[in-house]
Amino acid sequence: MNIILFDSNRENYYPLSYTRPISDFRIGILTIKEKWEKYYKSVSVQTADYLSAKFPLKIEKDNLWINAKILPCSALITELKSLRVGELLEKDGEILAFRSAVFDTKKLNKINSYVAVDVLGNIWDIFSDNDREIKRDFALLTKKRKSQPLEESNTLLGTEIFIEKGAKVSCSILNAENGPIYIGKKAEVMEGSIIRGPFSMGENAVLKMGAKIYGATTLGPYCKVGGEVNNSVFFGYSSKAHDGFLGNAVIGEWCNLGADTNNSNLKNNYAQVKLWNYKTESFKQTDLQFCGLIMGDHSKCGINTMFNTGTIVGVSANVFGSGFPRNFIPSFSWGGPAGFSVYKLPKVFDVADKVFARRKLTFDTVEQNILSEVYTLTKRYRNEQ
Repeated sequence: MNIILFDSNRENYYPLSYTRPISDFRIGILTIKEKWEKYYKSVSVQTADYLSAKFPLKIEKDNLWINAKILPCSALITELKSLRVGELLEKDGEILAFRSAVFDTKKLNKINSYVAVDVLGNIWDIFSDNDREIKRDFALLTKKRKSQPLEESNTLLGTEIFIEKGAKVSCSILNAENGPIYIGKKAEVMEGSIIRGPFSMGENAVLKMGAKIYGATTLGPYCKVGGEVNNSVFFGYSSKAHDGFLGNAVIGEWCNLGADTNNSNLKNNYAQVKLWNYKTESFKQTDLQFCGLIMGDHSKCGINTMFNTGTIVGVSANVFGSGFPRNFIPSFSWGGPAGFSVYKLPKVFDVADKVFARRKLTFDTVEQNILSEVYTLTKRYRNEQ
């Protein structure tokens, strides 16, 4: 049986889903696709056509199509194993999965799921549900495995601390009493860092000296992070290397936050936060009191940048200047509170090429084509002629 994770309602997850399938979102330690791969060895994805060169689809005669918004658990896996060809599993009107040769839900026999299912219903669920997902992933990744030893220079509280091979942790405080701490392969926690779990850092990630980390926070692979961070998720390859506060936030890949960048995660009047929604093209009530910054891939901000409560920054924006920029910054915008111009593709490609080269990677035509398509898709938000 061939396993395929399919996207649904992609607009609800912009700007993060502009440049990746929903299954490539990181929540907890792993991406959604990586979670499913712990249960099924081989998983492919169905997503937007312009992403298919980077995220190819594999179709066979017998396919199990799984909604990419669904987060796996052992009880759901048991239900899926009993699903037959021509059957569709749903819960509360939401398609969970179906078994079919083609992507077509018509004429399928509908079966109701009796499992408590966790769904990534909104973009802010990435940080809101990160606590639960770090704990789940930690259990999956560390089961029947032994952690590498820690230097005696560290202070430890709690027992759920796992260090992968090649990781370095020196003269730091690791408090796992409220949740586990996972340090990935060849990651480095520099001196003076204070970590309160749940916390995860991926392969080759770096936590800078004196960092203060509150759970539930995830640093994806190759991220460099310093300052104060609370309940935030970095997908990967992004940097916030200096002082400044980031809270209740999601940062995509290839982003850079300049020194002393801060985001507000709580309104002065303690009101619930509204967040820009691409599907409705309006600000949507989150029902959250704490909600900070959502930043799409390749976006950057200068030193001392301030982001207001509930700010969305699109793909490949460059934000700088004094004062608060608006709460919705379109993709490929260049500027700040004083005004924005268009960040043209030749400049975007030039910067991306340099950023990739720093990681010994190539910004190839596949990546260029994705950004070119996103540029076209987001043109109307920039009032561009």
